[in-house]
Formats: sequence, structure tokens, C-alpha cells
Amino acid sequence: MKDYKSFIKYSKAGPRYTSYPTAVEFNTHFKYEDYIEILKQQKAQLSLYFHLPFCRSACYFCGCNVIYTAKEESKEKYLNYLFKELDILANIINTQREVAQMHFGGGTPTFFSAKQLQSLILKIKSVFPNFTQNSEVSCEIDPRFLNEEQADVLIQNGFNRISFGVQDFDEKVQKEIHRIQPFELTKNAVDMVRKKGINSVNMDLIYGLPYQSLESFKQTLEKALLINPDRFAIFNYAHVPWLKKNMRKFDESTLPSPDIKLQILEYCEKFLTQNGYKMIGMDHFAKPQDELFKALENGSLHRNFQGYTTKGGTDLIGIGLTSIGEGQRHYMQNFKDMPNYEKAIDEGKLPCEKGIMLDDDDELRKSVIMELMSNFALNIKNVESKFKIDFFEYFRQDLKELEELNEFITIDKNHIKVNETGILLIRNIAMCFDKYLKRISEEKKVFSKTV
Repeated sequence: MKDYKSFIKYSKAGPRYTSYPTAVEFNTHFKYEDYIEILKQQKAQLSLYFHLPFCRSACYFCGCNVIYTAKEESKEKYLNYLFKELDILANIINTQREVAQMHFGGGTPTFFSAKQLQSLILKIKSVFPNFTQNSEVSCEIDPRFLNEEQADVLIQNGFNRISFGVQDFDEKVQKEIHRIQPFELTKNAVDMVRKKGINSVNMDLIYGLPYQSLESFKQTLEKALLINPDRFAIFNYAHVPWLKKNMRKFDESTLPSPDIKLQILEYCEKFLTQNGYKMIGMDHFAKPQDELFKALENGSLHRNFQGYTTKGGTDLIGIGLTSIGEGQRHYMQNFKDMPNYEKAIDEGKLPCEKGIMLDDDDELRKSVIMELMSNFALNIKNVESKFKIDFFEYFRQDLKELEELNEFITIDKNHIKVNETGILLIRNIAMCFDKYLKRISEEKKVFSKTV
């Protein structure tokens, strides 16, 4: 195990690059009428994201846009607005296009009842009838809120990938993050969906939470292997208490230091590799038979707001409160607050709040950053050919910044390759090519720490 204390200097505020430009650059200058025209012209396959924002109570680590409620009428009202949003969308885009991917995120999607989920799915399929034969249809699951009826609805309607939120199996950590979730409860939920026919199970873990140590996380990983998920997503906890009030409940002295977090990540990579998984991008692990692994092998891995995916080249449509859509040269985000979301829909408009149109430089840098984030390598000749540039001349200043990280990469005229240690700092490496980040002072607390 390496001594990572010297790496503390690399612990800087930086993006996770689920988009480029990142969401902090989204603005209201992107005109609604221009966005509608883009949607009308789109022809690619579709990827649909539905945000179901409700949770019963707060998990203190959570950085998602959620609404805490126990009121049934709140969920019913929200579903009605989702239906209206779908109807507005149906009058704008060609809904006969194939759907290659659909994802329910949250919040807690299974906080909605089986009946409510069924009504939503039927509405979606009435608007978008053409799902591809190999479409990926997935749902995030909190094992504490899943019953047989909900599982049956998902599986009968073609859901084929389930992502279970776990975070950590240590009882002390669970108590501190306000999410008590016994191992047996999680295992029973996974066993249930597997018996019903789900062939792809993902498990989400988080390192960097209060009271975690290398030894405690080793035990979490060993327990997780007993459940035998097909994929792991192991995220670095993003501590942003200036953005998320629930995170202020943590005593920051209980958070593991950057060097401990790097030890945990290094151990995850070695332990999971020894147990049949392959590291995919900066925070995913998959078995060799998983399509994420195959996408990494053939260079088709793609990164978006759901993390790593095999469905690159699709037009992502975000539906629901705070959802984000993505096309080749744009991002668009819906309103984050319910009153404005409802107001827009009541006026017969899509609930778009802000977005960004990508210029040629944005598209080029997005391609570079996303390839580095996905493959830990960059094919320079491919970039030069696609964008008609001299890479070393165009990125002259950026490559000077990259010199600080020279011990973690190799560069020749054809490739940039990130070494095994550099993978732990892949966000820092990608940041060298981010022109927007250079305009943000280090004092501004916009992003979480990279380490």
C-alpha cells in the first residue's frame, strides 16, 4: 500500500465531468425557442431519464436534488405533471424514434407504489412505443423501499438493470449518515429481483464518509461480494456543505483524510480485480461479461449524468424536476424548484430553466476530457483527424499545466496514457483541458475535492 500523504497537494476542487462544459456553466442565455428547434431536428436514438425526486427522509451524505415528504398527494400531483410534460414533448419531437435507454433516478423511485410506477411506465410507452430489442431499462433502488409488487411491475415492463444504493455496511457509518440498512435487507432485495429475472445488478458504494477507514471499508467490500453484483459504482463522497445543508450535520474531523481515501480506492481496485472485476473509468467496476467491460475494450464507453454507459450517440432527454438533457452540441436542465417546474408546464411549455450551446472549442475539449475519463488514455491522432487541428499546438498551454502531473502519464506524438497511479487522479488530469475551470478562483467553493 502506497503512502499517499504527498498526494494531498492534488486535493483540489474539481468536476466529476459527467458533462463538459459542467453544469455550473449552464445559463439562461440558451433561448427556449432555439432548444425546441433542436429537439425538432433530432434524429438519433433516444435515451430517456426520469427524475423521481421524493424520499421519506434525508440521507446526510446525499447531494441529489430531492424532496422529503410522506404525503401521497405530493407524489400523485407530480405524476400528473410528468404526464403533462410527456404530452408537451410528444408535440415537439418525433416520438417514433427508437429508445435505446431509459433510466428512473431519484430521490427514491420505489418510494412510488407499484400502481403509480405502472401508470407512469404505461404513459411513457404510449408516448415512446419503440424501445429497441436490446434497450437498457434501469432503475435506482433503495432496498429499504422495495416490495414484490414493485419488483414485478419493473420486470414485467422490461426493466433489465437495477442499481442498489448501499454506500457502506458498517453500522457506525450508517448511523452517522442517517441511513440504517442492514446487510440482510440489501441481500434479500437483490435476491428477490434476481429470482424474478433481473440479470444485471449494480451496487453503489461511497468512500470518504464519516468514520470510514481502510479496515472498515475492506469489510464492506467483503460483504458486498457475498451479494455478487455484476457492477460496482464506488464514488468519492462529495462533501459540499455550502450547497447541501444536510452535510453540515457531519463533524468534519470524522471524515477520512485524502491519503486514506486514496488507500481505499487503491484497495478497491486491487481487491475487485482479484475477484473478477475490471475497473471501468474512475469509479465503476464490472465483470468481464458485462457490456461496460466490452465497451471499454472496443472504445465505445461513454460518460454522462448517469455515469458510464454503452449508449453513446443517443439524444438524452431529461424529464421531470431538475433533469438534464444532452445532445451533441447542447445541454438543457429543467427547473430545480417545484413551483417554476409546474408553472412552465401549466403554460404548455417544457420546464426548461437553463442550458448551454457548445461551440467548436467546447466540443473538442469535451471529446478529449470524456475520452480521458472513460479510457484513461487519449488517441491524439484521432482527435487531430476528427477536429482538423494540430493537437500540440492547440493545447500548448494546457499541456504546460499537465507537466505538473507528468509522473502519472506518458505522452508521445500519438497518445496520452495514464498510469496505474494516475488513474487515482484522473479528474486532476482532465482538469488541465478545462478552459472554464481556469476562470474560477481556487477560493470559490464550486466543486468537491478531487481527492
